[in-house]
Amino acid sequence: MIKDIQQEIIKLKKEKDICILAHCYQSPEILEIADFTGDSFALSVEASKVKNKTVIMCGVRFMAETVKILSPDKTVILSNGDAGCPMAEMMDKQTIAQVKEQYPDYTVVAYINTTSTLKTICDVCVTSSSALKICSKLENDNILFIPDCNLGNWISKQIPQKNFKLLNGCCPTHAKMSVKDVEKAKAAHPDALFLVHPECTPDVVSLADYVGSTTGIMNFAKESDAKEFIIGTENSIVSHLQLECPDKQFYPLSKDCICHNMKATTLVDVLNCCKGTFGEEIILDEETYAGAKRCIDEMIRLG
Repeated sequence: MIKDIQQEIIKLKKEKDICILAHCYQSPEILEIADFTGDSFALSVEASKVKNKTVIMCGVRFMAETVKILSPDKTVILSNGDAGCPMAEMMDKQTIAQVKEQYPDYTVVAYINTTSTLKTICDVCVTSSSALKICSKLENDNILFIPDCNLGNWISKQIPQKNFKLLNGCCPTHAKMSVKDVEKAKAAHPDALFLVHPECTPDVVSLADYVGSTTGIMNFAKESDAKEFIIGTENSIVSHLQLECPDKQFYPLSKDCICHNMKATTLVDVLNCCKGTFGEEIILDEETYAGAKRCIDEMIRLG
């Protein structure tokens, strides 16, 4: 049944000139029919290079918005319109505008996990893999980092010469993992290296053998000589790594580290998107497009 649906999707995307993007938190059956898989911004960049006129993003809303910003002439479809991001929705334009009034001499750095509307009043975007490099390059030593205080805290520890202002935002999925989870996992797997995403809380991150983005975690595990790993990010990465590295063992830090928004998209959703009967087209007004693009362009300029 799954194979039949996959074959139909492959047939339709060829007939209708569709490019399918799948974030690495998606299920294996979706990753298998995607043209590109990976982290959100990398997917947006790949989409901007293809000739296809229609792009389906199997991910969450802010990711589809980023695709649209980098490919304004393409039709961009979010595979499931209910797939949002709690962290991206924690802060709005009005709230941050008020904070900026209190800290007028701060450069506003927005994690890519923000809405396109919020990006319009920020100075530069960052990804989890580029945040350290970009924040280090900023001429201003005063940085207002939004929305994820955990990622912001980790970056601030690497460049103590900068003055960071952090707000109380986070990824609920990563933030729920605790030191007790780490202790339990290490007791059960004493030889395993602990790899963690910086969206986890500082006390969890401090116990890691490696800290990095989702792609960074996956690359580290693949290239390492170690044979066992505890994975401190969304649990789909555990299964993906196990499939790619069958000679190694991967353990979830917590059985509860599941992004329900990412899991909202099903293989049938993707099929129906290809048929044109499901999904949501991403449409941005000119002001939002221009403001968010400026923020993303500055990220690209800084590396």
